[in-house]
Amino acid sequence: MKELELKYGCNPNQKPSKIYVAAGENLPIQVLSGRPGYINFLDAFNGWQLVRELKAATGLPAATSFKHVSPAGAAVGLPMDDVLKKIYWVDDMGDLSPIACAYARARGADRMSSFGDFIALSDTCDKDTAMLIKREVSDGVIAPGYTEEALEILKAKKNGNYNVIQIDENYKPAPIEHKEVFGITFEQGRQELAINDELISNIVTENKELPEAAKIDMKISLITLKYTQSNSVCFVKGGQAIGIGAGQQSRVHCTRLAGQKADNWFLRQSPKVLGLQFVDGIRRADRDNAIDVYIGEEYMDVLADGAWEKIFKVKPEVFTREEKRAWLDQMTDVTVGSDAFFPFSDNIERAHKSGVKYIAEPGGSVRDDLVIDCCNKYGMVMAFTGIRLFHH
Repeated sequence: MKELELKYGCNPNQKPSKIYVAAGENLPIQVLSGRPGYINFLDAFNGWQLVRELKAATGLPAATSFKHVSPAGAAVGLPMDDVLKKIYWVDDMGDLSPIACAYARARGADRMSSFGDFIALSDTCDKDTAMLIKREVSDGVIAPGYTEEALEILKAKKNGNYNVIQIDENYKPAPIEHKEVFGITFEQGRQELAINDELISNIVTENKELPEAAKIDMKISLITLKYTQSNSVCFVKGGQAIGIGAGQQSRVHCTRLAGQKADNWFLRQSPKVLGLQFVDGIRRADRDNAIDVYIGEEYMDVLADGAWEKIFKVKPEVFTREEKRAWLDQMTDVTVGSDAFFPFSDNIERAHKSGVKYIAEPGGSVRDDLVIDCCNKYGMVMAFTGIRLFHH
């Protein structure tokens, strides 16, 4: 297949629309179900690059949950404990395969952002992963292959209209890429930087103890940032992104956004949230929305008389600011990556509030010394990569 005609571009009025390889070669994909659109393919191809690199860097199956050309979550296929299974709503699915664990983590870390996602998998989609996808609101999936059982399950989703794409895992794009804006063609070399141990070896803080698990988390943060709309900051813990701040003009706003998402991820593991009793038959999205409001500042929207009865069997107690802070103070050993240097130490102060101990950033700010001093104050380990990872 040389080209694929699409229904429309970014918006319904943007026609005609299609995808093709400029050199006239065959497209490296097959559409096995559905009719993916312009944005679907942007998410699919960016997501595929991300998971392919995650697997190469860690040796583990990887998955990502993409929304509007930025990842909402990314993870490798490590096992989940009972608490994670519960907050990701997969505690009823038994033991999951590694690739299914990767997607459960990628989808579950920020369920508000992952709603209606496009999924990318580094490995063949198996029955476990397909069963997980079946129950979520999602636009489609891209993977190098599908088992017969998985494909049958996915083809039945959305009355047969769910988008399923298979990509040739051996496909290599040309080293020069092009993009057209306002009739002007931009040309640049592809971002082929390898994210590896050498890239994070320049530790500039007094504390230089970087355990293997933190190295993996650093690589996950940097690879995720490589495919996140800039400016961007990524918080990672235990092999998965737990907070991604994308597309902000100010670096500290990225850090605050990502940090708040990381905080929400941890707050969902607190006894107060785990103990919430939802009414029977509540939809998954409504349950996610209620939790997000309950742990936020607008909690009375779900606790007011006349409102809570529609969501909960028993009216929950207020999760006070002091209680939330006490719980968050238990979060430790978090890693944060930044796609460009931290220009001020306020980013470090904010990261500290979310349990950050390990940091990877390019360095090169005129205030690097102040940023390093702030890391030393908290006993953090910071590596300067020396390379920027902007993505637009």
